[in-house]
Parts: sequence; C-alpha cells; structure tokens
Amino acid sequence: MNAERDLAPLAPSVVRALNDKLYEKRKVAALEIEKLVREFVAQNNTCQIKHVIQILSQEFALSQHPHSRKGGLIGLAACSIALGKDSGLYLKELIEPVLTCFNDADSRLRYYACEALYNIVKVARGSVLPHFNVLFDGLSKLAADPDPNVKSGSELLDRLLKDIVTESNQFDLVGFIPLLRERIYSNNQYARQFIISWILVLESVPDINLLDYLPEILDGLFQILGDNSKEIRKMCEVALGEFLKEIKKNPSSVKFAEMANILVIHCQAADDLIQLTAMCWMREFIQLAGRVMLPYSSGILTAVLPCLSYDDRKKNIKEVANVCNQSLMKLVIPEDDEMDETKQSMTLPAEPTSQESLSKTEAASSGSLDASGDSNFSNSSVFTVTSSERIQVTLNLDGIVQVLDCHLHDTSIGMMTRIAVLKWLYHLYIKTPRKMFRHTDSLFPILLRTLSDESDEVILKDLEVLAEIASSPAGQTEGHGPSDSSDVRPGPVELHIPARTSQLSSSGAKGLECSPSTPTMNSYFYKFMINLLKRFSSERKLLENRGAFIIRQLCLLLNAENIFHSMADILLREEDLKFASTMVHTLNTILLTSSELFQLRNQLKDLRTPESRNLFCCLYRSWCHNPVTTVSLCFLTQNYKHAYDLIQKLPPFSKVMSSTAASSGDLEVTVDFLTEVDKLVQLIECPIFTYLRLQLLDVKNNPYLIKALYGLLMLLPQSSAFQLLSHRLQCVPNPELMQTTDSTKPSTGFKRMTASNIDYTELLQHFEKVQNKHLEARHQRAGRAEQLDRRVVL
Repeated sequence: MNAERDLAPLAPSVVRALNDKLYEKRKVAALEIEKLVREFVAQNNTCQIKHVIQILSQEFALSQHPHSRKGGLIGLAACSIALGKDSGLYLKELIEPVLTCFNDADSRLRYYACEALYNIVKVARGSVLPHFNVLFDGLSKLAADPDPNVKSGSELLDRLLKDIVTESNQFDLVGFIPLLRERIYSNNQYARQFIISWILVLESVPDINLLDYLPEILDGLFQILGDNSKEIRKMCEVALGEFLKEIKKNPSSVKFAEMANILVIHCQAADDLIQLTAMCWMREFIQLAGRVMLPYSSGILTAVLPCLSYDDRKKNIKEVANVCNQSLMKLVIPEDDEMDETKQSMTLPAEPTSQESLSKTEAASSGSLDASGDSNFSNSSVFTVTSSERIQVTLNLDGIVQVLDCHLHDTSIGMMTRIAVLKWLYHLYIKTPRKMFRHTDSLFPILLRTLSDESDEVILKDLEVLAEIASSPAGQTEGHGPSDSSDVRPGPVELHIPARTSQLSSSGAKGLECSPSTPTMNSYFYKFMINLLKRFSSERKLLENRGAFIIRQLCLLLNAENIFHSMADILLREEDLKFASTMVHTLNTILLTSSELFQLRNQLKDLRTPESRNLFCCLYRSWCHNPVTTVSLCFLTQNYKHAYDLIQKLPPFSKVMSSTAASSGDLEVTVDFLTEVDKLVQLIECPIFTYLRLQLLDVKNNPYLIKALYGLLMLLPQSSAFQLLSHRLQCVPNPELMQTTDSTKPSTGFKRMTASNIDYTELLQHFEKVQNKHLEARHQRAGRAEQLDRRVVL
C-alpha cells in the first residue's frame, strides 16, 4: 500500500502491469502512461511529468528485477511519445536510464532498450544532437553485440540517428572528434564497421567539414584498413578515397604537415594495401603541398627508398614510390644551399643539433606553411598562405644524408634503391654543394666501397657522384684558389699538379659535355685519385674486372688529362712495384684503345705543346714500371729513336744494369713479358697505330721505327705475333735503306724530337733505375720463396 502511494501518480494497476512478465500487459500499461503524460502536457504540469519519468527510471528501468526494467523501458518510450515536440526538455532524464540498460546481461533487455531509445530518438529528432556523444558511445558498444537481434535493433537506431545528423546543420563536430578518435582504435570488426560507416556519413554532409580533423583520425583509419574483413577494408578504402578527393579539391585547407609523419609510418607497413594507400597519399601530399613536406624528407626517404627495389609482385607500390621519390627530389632547390645562414641567423639564437633542428622544424610545420617556393609543380594545385602565416621551410639536409648513408651501408638493399640513393647524393651536390661538402669526409669512404658493387649501373651513378665531388668548385679548400688546391693533401703522397688544372684543355672538351659542372679539379680530386688507386691495390679483382670500366667513365666525367697525370704521379711513388706495373699496364691499355681517350692520344701523338710534353714526361716516368708499356708510349708519341734505345735495354738485349744486378743472362724472358710484347704487336695492327704503319713507307726519315720493330720481332718466339710483325716488316720498301746514315742534314723526325726539348738521356736513366728496382724486388721475392721451400722440406 505504501509502495503504491509512493509511485503515484501511476495507478496501482499500471504499476502491476509494468512489473508483469508478459509483454502485452506491459504494453497496456505503457498506453495508460502515455494517456497520463498527455494530460500533464495539456495542463503544462512539468513537475508531474518529471515525477513520472523519475519513477519509471529509478523504480523500474534501474530496478534489480528484469521484468520491472522491461516495464520501465517501455514506459519511458511511452512518455517520450506523449511529450512529442516537448520531449527535448526531458531528454537527459529519458535517455540515461535506457543507455544504462545497454550494458544489461540479458540480451532481451538490451533489445528492449534499443527499441525504447529508437522511439525516444524518433520523437525528439534534432533535439537529441546535444546528447549525440552518449548515444554514439552506446551504439558503438551494441554494434559489437553477440546477439543478432540486439545488433539488428542497434542498426535500426543507428540509421535513424544518421538520418537526423544528415538533415541537421547543428551537429557538434568539435565535441564529437575526441570520442571518434578514441573509438577508432577498436579492434572489434563490428565496431570498426560502425566507425567507418559514421565517418562516411559525416564526410558526405556538406555542412560538416571533417577534413579539418583528419589528422586526428588518419592513423586509426590506416589501421582499420588492415582489418581481416574484406568488407571493412573496402569501406575504409572508400572513406580514405573520399578524403583524398576532398584534399585535391581544397588543398589550401589541408593540414599536410600534421599528417606527414602518419603517412611515413604507414608507408612502411607490412600490409600491401596499407602501404600502397599510404604511398598514394604521400605522392599527392608532395605534389600538392610542395616544400611544406621538406622537413619530413628524411622520414619520407626512409619509407620510399626500399620500395624502389620491389619486384613485380609489388609493382604498384614500386611505381608510386618512384613518383614520390622523383617529386621530393624536385623540391630541393639551389636556395636551400644558402637558407640556413641567411634565414636561421635571424630567427635562432644558436645552431641546434640535427635532432633539435628536425623537431623544431616539424613543430613549425604543424601549421600552414608556404609552398609557393616550389616551381616544379606548375601542373599541381600548390597552395599558398598569407604573409602573416608565412614560415620559412628549411631543408633538413643532415637527416637526409644520414638516411642515404645508412642505405648505402646496408648490403641487403636492392640495386634500384642503391641507384636512387646515389642519384639523391648527386642531386644534393648539384643543388646544395656548400652544405653537402660538410658531409663529404663521412660519405667518401662508402662511395669508394660502392665501386665494388656488382651492378654496372650502380658503379656509373657512384662515379657521377665522385666526379661531382672531385670537380665541384664548392669542394675547393677555403682560402686557396684552384691552383693552390694541392697544398691541402689528404694523404702522404705528394702530388704534382698539372699546369692546367683550372683550365679546360682540348682534351677536356668531351669531359665538359658529360660533366655537370666545370671540370676544375678541387682538393678532393687528388684525394679521390689516391684512394681509388689504393682500392685497386687492395682489391685486385676490382682492378681486373672493373678497373678499365671505372677509369674510362671517369675520363668522360672529368678531365682525362688530369686523371692520367695525377695517377701517373701517384704511381711514381708506389712502393708495391708489382701493383705499379699492373696498374701502368691497365692505364696504357686504356690510353691506347679507348674511344674516350681519342683527344688525349692526339695530344700526345705530336707533343707540340709544353703541356703535352709535360704530360708525356709524367706518364713516361710511371710507365717505366712496365718496359713494354714504356715502348708503346714511345710509339704513340712517335719517339721512335727512344723506343729503339729502350728495346736495347730489354732482355735479352740488356747489359749489366748495376753493380748489384746480375748479368744479362739472369734477366729471364718470362711468359708475362712475351705476352705483353705479343699484345703490343697486336695493337700495332689496330687502327690506332695506322699513322705508325704508314710511316714505314718513309724509310729514310723513320729508320729507328723500323729498327725498333725489328727489335720487337727478335724478342718474340716463332708465334702468330712473330708472323704478323714479320709480314708487316716484309712490306717495308727498299730494306737496304734501313741503314742509319750520318748526315749533316737532320731528318724531319729528328727535328721534331729535338724541338721538343725533352731530355731523353735522363728519361733512359730513369727507366734503368726503375728496372733495377723491379729486378731487386724479383730477386727478393725469389729468395723468400726459396727459404719457404727449404722450410717445407725440413
């Protein structure tokens, strides 16, 4: 009785019916409650209305008895129907107890809660929007409900709520975003599907600009993109596609910088769909935002570079990554080489570390940045900002170089990635040479090691970078002009500088066409030559397999005369005589046979200029490490008399070379020696020595040429080379005129040689001195070998 009085104005029969286990009786009670509330509305009796709602909520909906809770839910729905438009005044009181029942253990009761809330929302319509977050939170939980009836009921309620949001212009997006950001990381498939469906709805509403808040949900979207359900992945793909379309339409309102790192992370995802989608977004970001993306270059490269070596199974990712890489490279401009000093000095009190610089740049980039500086994307919708918002975008070169260096050190990366890294280094040396030369000392060793790469294409790109380092004016030591660059030498070897290192010779014209900058050699050129020869010395396979290829390419990229001059100078001081002989043989073969050395051969052929004579003397002194190559150099330069004199010094023509040397009988004619003579005879028959063969017709003026060739013939055993040279000499007219005649009138050839002002006596003495060193070295090696044999016998 007391209970009945406490539940007034509800009649006792209504209370009993609400507590009944039968749905039909509870429904009858709900109709009575509806009539009662309508009367209160007509009387404008808000106090009684609140009292009825409170009773239904506290005594029924939140009761411990399940049938009472069901009666409370249907009663609250009846109240809402009765209130009609006025239900908005009581929504908090109506909704909260219903949402509490969403967590009930009884699936039937959760279903009735869905039904009750559906009726409440249907009546209130737009008035429920202030309570949207709590409704969304409740629905997101029911979306993953294991009971199919509950899930079906929540879907009906969900569609109704979406209709209300779509038709309303008062949706509180700012208040909703934190909840969306939290819920988007759910791992439940149904919850994820629910989230994506709402994002698609909100994105489709013209009055709702979800793009402004994309940075807060983009990471979650990419995580949902990796869901196991194909349906959810497809929905997420559609949502991301819609966002990307919106970004392309309105790039000026996009917070590119705030999303850059999110894309960098997902561009490295193991899931192919996530990686491809993120890479497509990155491509659009770079092309739309331009230089705004520069502060994130190191992260972008970390993500993009490995993709360039993907096989055909990931062809799409590889192609998009390549576009990203090319587009990002175009953002680096020459002004970046000066930006730090001119701009940073006015804004920063001190120069930060590379990590601090990156973090500050990223912090500055979180707002709207100026992208108008990029002139390489005339076909893209690059946006600009007002001058008041303009922030200087600086290139994080230290971070980029660190990433490139790491990729070069990584032996597991693919060929295309290595090529891309080298292209980046070359591009940076072209666009920002002054800043890049700060990193050259650390990059130089790995660039030299890359010359041992298995791919010719990688070696070619590597040589381009090294050639740019060696020829760039920015690599000149401060305080010295080009002619003084030798004063700063990286190694113990004292280098002789060609007289024309700072000028373009005729032989360097071809190098100029291929070189990206004026082939003025800087201090790094000599360091490069020294270290290249050291590498050839330590890696004989590299010299054997790639030595000629590397040197020929360098002659295209740099000044061929400087290359040969510097290498000859370095080899002159080489302590490893065997390597010096091998290297000289390699250089001589390149000089005599390569099309890249055509102009240099012509320069040496006549020795008309002081520079050519200087080069000849420099080459000759080093060429003395290999007797046969020395003779061939004399043939090339038309020093036939000196060639004949040299042949007289060769075994078995030679006499005692020094007091410590053995007799000429000890100078063994080795197989290697005869092989080199054989190769020289073959070269004489090549087009390069056509002029020499034609000079055989002029027996009177070229007697030493014929005598020198006969000397070579006498060195050879009866072989194909012997037959070849013998047949050639048989074609010489009037052999009896081969005798050397004493004449007061010198021959034409003699005039040319004496006019050159070259001290051939001194050169011949130098040849003998070098050969003595080689003889002593051979004796020492033979002695060591004999001692070793004795130890083995003992």
